[in-house]
Order: sequence, then C-alpha cells, then structure tokens
Amino acid sequence: MSRLPRFLRNDQSTVYHVISRSALDGLPIKEEEKDYLLYLIKYFSRIFFVDILGFCIMGNHFHLVCRVYPEEEVSREELVKRYKEYFGQEAYVSDIDLEYYKHRWTSLSEFIKDVKQSFSRYYNKKHNRKGYFWADRFKSLIVEEGRTLVNLLGYVDLNPIRAGIVKKPEEYRWCSLGYHFQTGNKDNFLSIDFGMKEWNEYDPLEIVRKYREFVYETGAVDAGKGGTIDQQIVEKERKKKYKVSRVERFCYRSRYFTDAGIIGSREFVREVFDQVKHLLDSKDERKFTSVGGLEGVYSMKKLV
Repeated sequence: MSRLPRFLRNDQSTVYHVISRSALDGLPIKEEEKDYLLYLIKYFSRIFFVDILGFCIMGNHFHLVCRVYPEEEVSREELVKRYKEYFGQEAYVSDIDLEYYKHRWTSLSEFIKDVKQSFSRYYNKKHNRKGYFWADRFKSLIVEEGRTLVNLLGYVDLNPIRAGIVKKPEEYRWCSLGYHFQTGNKDNFLSIDFGMKEWNEYDPLEIVRKYREFVYETGAVDAGKGGTIDQQIVEKERKKKYKVSRVERFCYRSRYFTDAGIIGSREFVREVFDQVKHLLDSKDERKFTSVGGLEGVYSMKKLV
C-alpha cells in the first residue's frame, strides 16, 4: 500500500503536530538521551524558521508542536544572521547559499530530519551501535490555531500523566509545562502564541496559568486512555486558581540541588569553579546560570 503524501502548506505560517517513534524495542530514550534530544530541538529551532509551541519526549517517541514560517516571511537580514550562527561568524555568505537555505530552513521535513539524524548519530556513538534508531518517517498533521491547538497542546502535555509517570504534568521536565515551570521558559524557547483571542490576555504568566488550568481540567476527565490527574489534585489547584506559589516553583527547580555541580551565590560559584576547573575537559570560561525563581542563586551547570 502506497503511503499518503505529507500535508504541507508552504505559502503561509502553519502549525504542525509531529510524532516520531523509535524503531528499537522497549524504552531506549533514557533521561540523558531526553536531555540531548531536547537540546537538539532547541538548537535547530534557532536555525530554522519555526516556533516551538509544545513538546513531550517519552521513552520511545516524541511529540512536537511547531509553527513553520514560509519563505516569503523570511528577511535577508535574519537569514544572514542564522547562516552565520550555523556556519560561524566569519563564514562567507553568497546569494546562492542564502536562496538554498531560505528554502531549506522553512521546511518542516528538513527541520525534523536534522533533529532526528543528529540524535541517531549521538545515540549510536554513545551505545557503540550501528543502524536505524527511528522508525520509518515521522507523522505530521496540520493544526488549526486557537481552541484546537490548545486542546492538542493539552493532549501532548498529558502524555506522562496517561503513562502513569507523574501526578502533575509540570513534574515531568521533558514536556512543555515542565519546561515552563522548571526553567521559567529558559531562553524563551517556547512560544505561547496559541491564537486564543477569546482569552484576551497579553501577560505571558497569565497565558500560561490559563493554559495550565485548561490542561488540568482536561486531564481530570477519564477518556478511557491511560491515567488521569487525580480529582483531589485538581480541586486543590482550583482553590488556588491554578497559580503556582514561590514554594512550588522552588520545588520544581529541585534538580539544581542534585545536578548543578556547584550552586550558591554568583561569587561562591565562581570561586569554587576556579578551584576545580582543572578537573574539567573544557577550558572555556563558564557563564553561570541563574536558578529561576530563586533570587541570588546560581548554578555552574546549565540544566534543562
């Protein structure tokens, strides 16, 4: 049976839901692999003309919700900027190259191919293996912005709930809500332009709060497919109007207290780093990371 052609719109910005599964048995994508796959998605989203609206990386597959922009909306100035970020600031830029990469970097297929091929090389090298990591081609569908998009994003963020991995979606750091609340949407990686004009809201924190409310209310309904958010948890969140307290934000950043390498004031982290940096392979100077939600606290490692 011949496979259906991929539905693409190249003449206007379009939101796609992408799903790709591993060809390997079991759950081959462990924590370290999830971190690296997220890094690749973040990196290539800075090169390609895409916005990432949502994601979830599971043990054997990932979901990605992204908006892809057409060639007509790409300025020469922005194209040159991304070309130099990709090839180096001293790279020569020809008109032929710019035309080629304008076409390539506005392609959903090329974006996903770069992410998946880069991950396959990393995984095979790490595990000393050869062969395919991903099953055949990825699935994609075009998504209408607005209510449909928000429903889809909720479905994606509820993956770890349905799988019984966590009780709250933001406790899982490899999904959109986890990234919003555990990192404070570090580097503005995730777009919150969901097209929800009826929300009549422009404050980013309030948009995320309303989205979180939507996810919780949706996740509490038993759809007959996997786990749901416990009703008692939902009731507690309703009473708080789905606002996340400073203490909760502190708890969501608890990974910094186990994986940060060095944590403390900027001066303390710098002092200790200078004492131990000879133990590290890298000779680069570190830029210490502020731990979001914890005033005056810094980390040696950049954690996602």
